[in-house]
Amino acid sequence: MNELLYKIPANTPREEVIRQLKAHLEVRFVSLVGIDMAGNDTDEKIPVRIFIEDIEKFYNGTAVQTDGSSVVLPKIATINNAKVDLPIDPAVNWFVDYDPESSDEETGLPIGTLRIPSFIIHEEKRVDSRAALVDTLAYVKQELLDFFHANPEISGSPSLNGADIVDIAFTSATELEFWVKTPLDDNASIEEMSASQVMNEQYWERTHGAVRTALEDCLIQLDKYGFHMEMGHKEVGGLKAQIDESGRMTHVCEQIEIDWQFDNAVQAADNELFVRTFVREIFRLYGLEVNFKAKPLIGLAGNGEHTHLSLAAITKDGKRHSLFAADDQNADYMNAVGYGALMGLLKNYEAINPFVSATNDAFNRLKPGFEAPVCVVTSFGTTPAIPSRNRTVLVSLIRDLKSPLATRFELRATNPYSNTYLVIAAAYLAILDGIRHTAGRTTAQLLGELSKQPGEKGFYLETDRAYRSEEDVFEYYTAEERDARFGKPPATVWENMLGFDLYPEKVAVLTAGNTLRPQIIDSFRTGALLRWKIELISRIIPENRKLVRRMTEIKSDFVTDQDAYMWNKIHDLRIYLAKDTIDDKALFTLLIKALNEGDYPTASALQLEMYAKMEELKGLYECYKKNMI
Repeated sequence: MNELLYKIPANTPREEVIRQLKAHLEVRFVSLVGIDMAGNDTDEKIPVRIFIEDIEKFYNGTAVQTDGSSVVLPKIATINNAKVDLPIDPAVNWFVDYDPESSDEETGLPIGTLRIPSFIIHEEKRVDSRAALVDTLAYVKQELLDFFHANPEISGSPSLNGADIVDIAFTSATELEFWVKTPLDDNASIEEMSASQVMNEQYWERTHGAVRTALEDCLIQLDKYGFHMEMGHKEVGGLKAQIDESGRMTHVCEQIEIDWQFDNAVQAADNELFVRTFVREIFRLYGLEVNFKAKPLIGLAGNGEHTHLSLAAITKDGKRHSLFAADDQNADYMNAVGYGALMGLLKNYEAINPFVSATNDAFNRLKPGFEAPVCVVTSFGTTPAIPSRNRTVLVSLIRDLKSPLATRFELRATNPYSNTYLVIAAAYLAILDGIRHTAGRTTAQLLGELSKQPGEKGFYLETDRAYRSEEDVFEYYTAEERDARFGKPPATVWENMLGFDLYPEKVAVLTAGNTLRPQIIDSFRTGALLRWKIELISRIIPENRKLVRRMTEIKSDFVTDQDAYMWNKIHDLRIYLAKDTIDDKALFTLLIKALNEGDYPTASALQLEMYAKMEELKGLYECYKKNMI
């Protein structure tokens, strides 16, 4: 029997919540977890006795009123109108977060904090990311029920009658990739790790030492919380660690992935948030730093967080049916609903993408050649009878011929710092739009729509675009061909946020139910652009300036004409990037000026130029150093 309380299941009666807390004295605090527009979770320590005494107030949202200006809710909770309430959500699991470095005096057990997912209320409206997802799923569910009752015949699934559907289940899952390293250890060579990556020396290799112990501990402990852990393994990035004289591993730098079972969409988003925090704490116990950034190391594999999406119908007889899988999976890739859902995701992706990629780091990851998708395209395989997976596309269709309920979409552009709540909400709203266009259409017609070529007019998808490729889109097409066939992808946060302005008809799809309200979208965009600006000014440009300063001329007794030529090129590039004169300002200066003046189109273009020039400079200096003896 476990001594610790790991979770309080969804919809546990209040009396049972109180009984559990009184039986587990090691749980000393509760924390109300609201999710702001940046995906940040609130955290506070409220003594359990106060929670028990005022439990009714916690449920109705009057127990905790706080300053909303301390969370990311721009244009909502402003400094002159900042009060927000935090009502708790009893419809999901509540997990206990234990502090392994602090013990309760009475029980001798680690001190626990019951983390309770909550909503954020401002001026009597729910304004947080969790609420946007909860409200969206309620809206989409009712719209789908109305649609199926009005259109009971589903091509590809004659066994399922829409009139018999009484409920809709939204199932989602995320995968978590991250880098681990020994603290303050920057000795690993990017060039060496890149070679190791290309030579496939790391993927699914054995883990060793502290990395193995921490990974195994994560899987064991998270299973106790009921996550049904499925796998933990090394990913493509990393380098073999070294062992010091005492037998300890040093210079650890490895990429890891862990996976756990799917859940309902809201619970899946909550699970991802808890697991991410838990993993960081466990690895820290073993002396290892965890990095969830989308691209911690330029030139090496980034961290994805592929998001899985599926729909199921519950019929009057209580049975669960996939709303994507065809009855005969050897004849059809999906049924009509599945094809329509995929059409909706792809057509409306320009309005979804801002939620997926909202940071500078996200765009560092989305580069050709690293299995990170840059094109709005899907793949089915060559025949329905043989499921396949094209890892170069944006949305993968995942099928298991023996398990129709496993049919789902894998959105491959997300990363650990994507706001999972808003991504899932936007995705299901787009899916609803596509499904609405399947009424009266056969699977053959829908497959033809998704398989059309640029210039072919369709009934739903855009005429000038293609949406399907069975090829490696990075190898088979040139960059120009990709842009022409699948649309030119945004390259900066600014360009991505323009999707909210350039595609009003797609934004209208997301705001139709007034769950992802214009107010929510505007708040999200404002916060994302502010973080984009501040990170460039306060982190990225200063880091690049330090790199430029370190690239100094190497003194040698034997300097060739090649050395002199290379240094002159490096010198000129350093000046162009970082050195002002009275008449000419350096690129760094011009970029800061554009950002501070709000000239974001110019700033975006200068950011891309800065990245290109910095990569050119690093390449030149590396060649310059190698020629010195």
